[in-house]
Amino acid sequence: MNLLERAVPATALEAAELLAQCDQSGRKVQIVGGNTLAGMGRPPEQAGVTLVTTGLDQIVEYVREDLTVAAQAGVSIASIARLLAQGGQFLPFDAPRQQVATLGGTLAAGWLGPRRHLYGRPRDYILGSTVVLADGTIAKAGGIVVKNVAGYDMSRLYAGSFGTLGLIVQANLKTLVAPQRSRMFLAKLPEGTYARACAGLATLRIAPAAAFAVSGFHSGIDGDEGQEGRLAMLLEGSASLLERATRDLRSALGRAGVPETSVLDAGARESFERVVDAYVATLGERSMTYRFNTTVEEAPARAPVVCELAARHELRSETIVDLMNGDVILRVSDLDSRALGAKIEAFDEALHALEPRAQVIAGEHPLRAVLNVWGEEPPAIDRMRALKMRFDPNRTLNPGRFVGGI
Repeated sequence: MNLLERAVPATALEAAELLAQCDQSGRKVQIVGGNTLAGMGRPPEQAGVTLVTTGLDQIVEYVREDLTVAAQAGVSIASIARLLAQGGQFLPFDAPRQQVATLGGTLAAGWLGPRRHLYGRPRDYILGSTVVLADGTIAKAGGIVVKNVAGYDMSRLYAGSFGTLGLIVQANLKTLVAPQRSRMFLAKLPEGTYARACAGLATLRIAPAAAFAVSGFHSGIDGDEGQEGRLAMLLEGSASLLERATRDLRSALGRAGVPETSVLDAGARESFERVVDAYVATLGERSMTYRFNTTVEEAPARAPVVCELAARHELRSETIVDLMNGDVILRVSDLDSRALGAKIEAFDEALHALEPRAQVIAGEHPLRAVLNVWGEEPPAIDRMRALKMRFDPNRTLNPGRFVGGI
């Protein structure tokens, strides 16, 4: 295969030939899927070749009886979801923009969805994988049966490595039986109800599949805003469970002083997905979005603090607080790209003084490349660098994309 500026391999062998040539010639490779999470991390250093995974677009095998599916990296999350739905099954990956997001990109980015407190992380569903290493070696690990654990940890190693250790070309996954029903609740928060409502959700006997406290994001997330924002909550399960959970949820919110709760049965899944899409939605070059994690108990109180910080830097702020996992999503913006550019570096420094592990997850402004996009380096950074040297000594794959310049 000739070395092209842009390549779209259709097979693992084609990808292997391309990577081998690049590795031998010293050309750097940028790996691109659906580009839905392109705002995470930094652009690769000196990328001479862009490898696009969307040509790897086959669902290889689906065995409903075994609760397993195998798909290539370029298959969209939505395509897999449609197939599994026919068999009454699902994967709780909760990736933003599922029609475009690819399986390989979602796994490589280590995306953490809002239902993970209930179902676990995407990497927990990997049974096996086929990966092309930087030198063109095609490496297979694990299998496609739940009892086969050979290579289990190797397959998980690539998840969350941002394509810096190898190109995921196929993942074998275990699936789950789909919930019978979904129901979405939307409630505006009058003055003085935010803290009490968040605390009330923690006492529910049946935990929501997802629950968010939202401020802003008016064009992306459903629901009317009260003086202290709004809540968006997803329940999943059988009809009888949903009825019990609905009564408990409304009672808890009523005790917190929330007067009304809207219920969506038809369109509940779509409403939930709009919340997840908002995580990475940008306002062109005039916004930057951060994500940091704290405890479930502390998260509601941390959101107003970072909003006050944004106000001191004369930036507009919007937040999504994941009340089940402790994530805080903060989008700051200004009137235009120039105005944001004049303030974002100082704000980035101040935010990391408060939240050292805050990460940029979306942003199109050119200054994103100079911000502290990964936050404080993790304690395992030396081991991570050693793994990069072992798997990709020539730094061919997505160089500089990952934390610590890996």
